[in-house]
Amino acid sequence: METTETASWKRTHTCGELTVGNDGQAVTLCGWVANRRDHGGIFFIDLRDRYGITQVTVDPGFEGTSPELLTTAGNLKAEDVVSVTGTVKNRDAAQINPNRDTGAIEVFARKIEVLAGADTPPFEILDKSDTSVELRMKYRYLDMRRAPVREALELRSRFILALRNSLVRQEFIEVETPILTKATPEGARDYLVPSRVHPDSFYALPQSPQIFKQLCMVAGLDRYFQIARCFRDEDLRADRQPEFTQLDLEMSFVEEDDVVAVMEQAVAAAFKECLNVEVSLPFPRIDYREAMERYGLDKPDLRFGIELIDVAEQAKDSGFKVFTGALEAGGRVKALCVPGAAEWSRKKIDGLADVAQEYGGKGLAWAKVGDGELTGSVAKFFPGEAATALCEQCGAEAGDLLLFAADREAVVHRVLGELRNHVARELGLVDPNVFRFAWVMHFPLFEWSDERQRFEPSHHPFTAPLDWDVDFNEDTGSIQSRAYDMVLNGWELGSGSVRIHRRDVQERLFAYLGLGEEEVQEKFGFLLEAFRYGAPPHAGFAVGLDRLVTLALGKESIRDVIAFPKTTSATCLLTGAPSAVQPEQLAELRIRRT
Repeated sequence: METTETASWKRTHTCGELTVGNDGQAVTLCGWVANRRDHGGIFFIDLRDRYGITQVTVDPGFEGTSPELLTTAGNLKAEDVVSVTGTVKNRDAAQINPNRDTGAIEVFARKIEVLAGADTPPFEILDKSDTSVELRMKYRYLDMRRAPVREALELRSRFILALRNSLVRQEFIEVETPILTKATPEGARDYLVPSRVHPDSFYALPQSPQIFKQLCMVAGLDRYFQIARCFRDEDLRADRQPEFTQLDLEMSFVEEDDVVAVMEQAVAAAFKECLNVEVSLPFPRIDYREAMERYGLDKPDLRFGIELIDVAEQAKDSGFKVFTGALEAGGRVKALCVPGAAEWSRKKIDGLADVAQEYGGKGLAWAKVGDGELTGSVAKFFPGEAATALCEQCGAEAGDLLLFAADREAVVHRVLGELRNHVARELGLVDPNVFRFAWVMHFPLFEWSDERQRFEPSHHPFTAPLDWDVDFNEDTGSIQSRAYDMVLNGWELGSGSVRIHRRDVQERLFAYLGLGEEEVQEKFGFLLEAFRYGAPPHAGFAVGLDRLVTLALGKESIRDVIAFPKTTSATCLLTGAPSAVQPEQLAELRIRRT
């Protein structure tokens, strides 16, 4: 029988686990040289691996230290990969490093083997780094040696495991759906993959597993989930990725309450297991219309107050043409009361006007509240009792700042909603260690597209209306859906809905969208065919894991929790993707360069 000798460098312990209880033990550690210091011929080496850092000491006065060992230690460079065999020694009390888990011990080396030498890295591998994002992304494998990056990836892994375990405990089964699939309209452009076997035909990478998970319900797999990779070829906004990961689930014979309860349990379990944070259940629920009226946005940050206030009654007789003109045109006039902000300078208030214009406002009216009077750009339109009535409506007190928007309702809500978030940050009201979840319910089924000059589905064309028998052609913009979003601290984490399971309703919605029978058959024929064989009532949800972990960790960007992220222009600085391919490959696919 053949035997294989154990490699002489095989580690017995990691660089993060040795303690005073290991004193006197012979150990072998493996890792990267994080730092090497020469103190008069005594070498101190910080050896790093995934688990931590251990100080290795090479002392010519230590029994067994050879000239070769001293030479090897003296020649070590940053990021060399080495194996160290030696003896654990407890440090004197005065030498203990309280900032390391291994700070109470050191390893006196008897042997160092260089397993792989390293060139000088393009940046220093430090936990706190001011290296540019571009350089770190180009050398992401070096960046991932830094503890903050590694810890973020480890937490992401634990979050996914906790979510998966919660769903398995609730009798869900994990099903993998195809990556190479059919192009279907889901809001963004598809990434297309040409077929070599079928000339002039293309697969599409999935924007979501939407149709396949609905087919799982038709199949009788009544509780499905998947950690799904999704792809969207869209014009990237800040902090978006062309490929991303979501926790996707679908349930049969349920309504909104059932899906909401499952997701709340899963998220609460993940926060408890991974962060030891107790999430209050159930999450508050806010109707979409209420969210827009009170917060201006459909993803409200509930860590602070400062709600939008309707001041139409006070504005209609003000004589201020911006206000009266907006009301006469069917628009809205609303205000924010910013507590204690009357002391803000004119320059700072002008900065708020810039924020308003960034989100479509034509400007920003404002007034500072004093003792019995107003000052500022609109103060003269609210003298005496009018000022008192305005302040009462806004709940304003001396020292507060009033901000106004007057325009179409959508513009007023967007401007004041974004200003609300902005002033909260300025006032220090945004605590990254506080997690305020909520559900926003009953979104509009359709939203107006300025680009296409028509109503289009707000979520996707498989979302059920609140009223199954509604006429899609009547008061289209007011039709409510059975869609719901999970929001956290002003971010949308995910969306879900009760689905259309009735073929007749699905066909009516397709017809309203202007899809002819031939087009419907081409794009969705297999789904409608499945509905002929008994589709149960079903509903589902998908939560963006990248965003969830980013917020849980208090990171600034989702790229901080993705192993190999792309830039905002959808390029990979590490590999150079996307890139040109060989002419022979194009020829096989019958594709010609233009």
